[in-house]
Amino acid sequence: MASLITVSSIAIEDFVFPPSVRPPATEKSFFLGGAGVRGLTIQGTFISFTAIGIYFEETAVASLADKWKGKSATELAESVEFFRDVVTGQFEKFIQISMLKPLTGAQYSEKVSENCVAIWKAIGIYSEADEKAIEKFTEIFKEQNFPPGTSILFKQCAPKSLRIAFGKHDAIPEADVAVIENGPLSQSVLESIIGKNGVSPAARESLAVRLHELLNPTKVANGEAEIKVANGEAKAETKVANGKAETKENGVEIKE
Repeated sequence: MASLITVSSIAIEDFVFPPSVRPPATEKSFFLGGAGVRGLTIQGTFISFTAIGIYFEETAVASLADKWKGKSATELAESVEFFRDVVTGQFEKFIQISMLKPLTGAQYSEKVSENCVAIWKAIGIYSEADEKAIEKFTEIFKEQNFPPGTSILFKQCAPKSLRIAFGKHDAIPEADVAVIENGPLSQSVLESIIGKNGVSPAARESLAVRLHELLNPTKVANGEAEIKVANGEAKAETKVANGKAETKENGVEIKE
């Protein structure tokens, strides 16, 4: 079933994230909420390691609207609470992490596990069940290798399921390879990307811009200026030309 929400694709270096996708083991299409790179600055040069696309089921907009409609993209981008609401919202999320540089499964799962445990300890919720979930998570990734062009896929399903699949960037598989039933892990995978200390500020900014536009279509049509981010991260500019809104996001121009 196609998503009723219309958005644009986003190009991130070697990859294009399409406007909508159908995650493994579901008939529903999810719309592209935002995308960005994960990378590090090494000796003064920013090196991108992965490209991340974040998709939502279409109920996400209505779920967020009551509290966040009317806020600017900058206000959303700077709000820790907004991204907590995205992470904890009772709508499904789908995350595609595509490799720009080669990575082993052990390397990936170790870093994600560290980030998740740090989040839990900071809020005082790290339990024995969470520890077992981390052990299962690392076991799933232990024998995997991810050359450039391959993808790690997560589907976050309320209240506590984290569904995991592996594929290629342009070929999403039909089935998951594993499901972990643990609410904190399911939420923290996304929070480790877009949360307060998330690994992809670019994806965070992109989400803020695009969700602002979906929450406030009239303001976007009237050409209100929005957020700009340097260093190759998410960029969005809106202006009015000949009575029509023109928006540029990550180098993709949308005309309404």
